[in-house]
Order: sequence, then C-alpha cells, then structure tokens
Amino acid sequence: MSMTALKGDTAFQARSLYRSLLRQSSQFAAYNFREYAKRRTKDAFRENHNKQLEEREQQDMIQKGLKELHMMKLRKHAMIAPESGVQFFQLDRLVVEGGKTGKQTGDVGGIVRQTTE
Repeated sequence: MSMTALKGDTAFQARSLYRSLLRQSSQFAAYNFREYAKRRTKDAFRENHNKQLEEREQQDMIQKGLKELHMMKLRKHAMIAPESGVQFFQLDRLVVEGGKTGKQTGDVGGIVRQTTE
C-alpha cells in the first residue's frame, strides 16, 4: 500500500471521527454540556489541524478521539437513563433553551434576576 493511500485513509478516519464527535455532542439534552462538547471537539481538531505528525502519532490521536467519543456516549446514556444507577443531577432549563423568562436588573456589582409573571 502506498503512503498516499495511508495518509488518505488517516484523513478519512479523522474527518469521520470529527463528524461523529460533533453528532454525539449535539445529542446532550443540557445546553452547557452540549456546547462544551462541541467547543472542545472543534478546538482540539483546530489545534492539531496543521501539525506535521508521523503515522504513529496520528493513530494515537485518533485512538484518543475514539475514547472521547465512547465517554460521550456513556455520559449521555447515564444522564438520560437513571435506571442505570448513575444519575448526575437534575438541571433547570436555561433561558437560551426556552427556560425561565425575565430581565436582569441591578448595578454593575450586583445583578438581580427578576421574573415577569
């Protein structure tokens, strides 16, 4: 097998892993978890995008990404399936998710949340 075929295969694996990580991160119910996972995935791939790595280093990074993907799947399952015995905590919906509405009032040092009813 030629080196260009191996490099192409590694690039395909990396793109596939990137899409899988983004797809999995978008399935978190909680906004903060979802956005953190997306941001972390994008940052990690951007950080290593232009690095000239040897084949072994590339495969190590792909394996690390696959472990992260597996952990994301486990966390998502634990958060939505309390019958598994592992439940993190109950989260209220955020304003950006259509949760509580209201306006913020207060001085620079102290913001008070005021709901409108």
